[in-house]
Amino acid sequence: MTAYFDAALIEKYRMSGPRYTSYPTAVQFTDQFTQEDHIRHLQASNAGKRDLSVYLHIPFCEHVCYFCGCNKIITRNHSKSGEYLDYLTQDITRQAAHIDSDRRMIQLHYGGGTPTFISMDEQSRLMDLLHRHFRFADDHEGEFSIEIDPRTINRDYLAHLRKLGFNRVSFGVQDFDPAVQKAVNRIQPREEVARLMEDARDLGFHSISVDLIYGLPLQTVDSFSHTLEQMIELAPDRLAIFNYAHMPDLFGAQKQIKQADLPSPAVKLAILERTIAMLTGADYEFIGLDHFAKPEDSLVKHQKNGTLYRNFQGYSTFSDTDLLGFGISAISQVQGSYSQNHKARDKYYRAIDGGDLAIARGVALNSDDEIRRYVITEIMCNLGLDLAKVSAKYGIDAVAYFAKEWAQLEPLAADGLLQLQGNRMQVQAPGRLLIRNIAMVFDAYLQAEKHRFSQVI
Repeated sequence: MTAYFDAALIEKYRMSGPRYTSYPTAVQFTDQFTQEDHIRHLQASNAGKRDLSVYLHIPFCEHVCYFCGCNKIITRNHSKSGEYLDYLTQDITRQAAHIDSDRRMIQLHYGGGTPTFISMDEQSRLMDLLHRHFRFADDHEGEFSIEIDPRTINRDYLAHLRKLGFNRVSFGVQDFDPAVQKAVNRIQPREEVARLMEDARDLGFHSISVDLIYGLPLQTVDSFSHTLEQMIELAPDRLAIFNYAHMPDLFGAQKQIKQADLPSPAVKLAILERTIAMLTGADYEFIGLDHFAKPEDSLVKHQKNGTLYRNFQGYSTFSDTDLLGFGISAISQVQGSYSQNHKARDKYYRAIDGGDLAIARGVALNSDDEIRRYVITEIMCNLGLDLAKVSAKYGIDAVAYFAKEWAQLEPLAADGLLQLQGNRMQVQAPGRLLIRNIAMVFDAYLQAEKHRFSQVI
């Protein structure tokens, strides 16, 4: 047993719940929130001169990975990306018109789909567009990252990305086992990934991240351990180890996965336990939830300083920013609001053709939302909560405000998930895996919505 892993506690607290990349979660978004609301929040955000974080969604993939639940378009016709970039250009231009040009972009992330589906020339076009509308932070200050399918690029493409200003890369690997790769329709030899990671270091990328998934068909404890052994040898700076959620009724491609090939819940838990033991034994820090990082990584430093943050891009070291999302399904977080673009490409295109923004839905936060968002973020990211800080930040009596919730924490404290000391709470080692359960205590919307979320572990 690792210090973080307690099978009995995991079984006791097994339930559905949000991942808290936002609060309120996307379940609370409504089409009553319009593009006019979004524009008003964009304009109001200029008063604070906060730095900007930008997300671009590139939805195209050449091949379908059977496990994937992302918003994607499967095609081998690369000409389709040119049309999409035309619309993306208008999306960026129209939203940027409401943002003061002197505000600094400190963070950029391309997600997908497969962001490296588009050509090198198209990458240049996109980056030129962003430079026209935003003031980039210097290379040593900002984090400019892109998700990469190792099957889609070579060293020349990687060098081009570095030349454009990307300084972080995230490789989707999932598993090195050939049988598992075949079962999920994603064949990529270890040697291919290793070569690209070495190239990324040679080219001066600041950080390399890797995504793995446990719970895929044909995985065993030993087979996934072998993948981990190989990954530890490759030594990425960060690792995200995601739990595969099999929901074929929601994600059609998952119907290609045979239920009988999936590891049992007991095997999945054993894989998770072995994963934590191996990575922490290899000197990776367990950030919490599903993220690990080397001790010198900025995620670790910010968590220890109490300044780690979480948004739709995952864990982040930039908390004091407004997030602008561009492309289909992209989500913005601006000045006390969330807004999401249309998920369907045809609706996204029609909105842009009509001269509008592509906003489909969103939500404006009330004062209670703001307070609870801060509390949940502190728990999810910085593994604790000080009610005195909440009182000072929002001008409330947080002890009285959260009296009911504080009482609800006591059983979790009795089980060792957290420690209560007066008006302070600190997450303990077993609580890191069950951090969502702790945060859920403070979620005012949750009771009616639990069935809408994935299992917490």
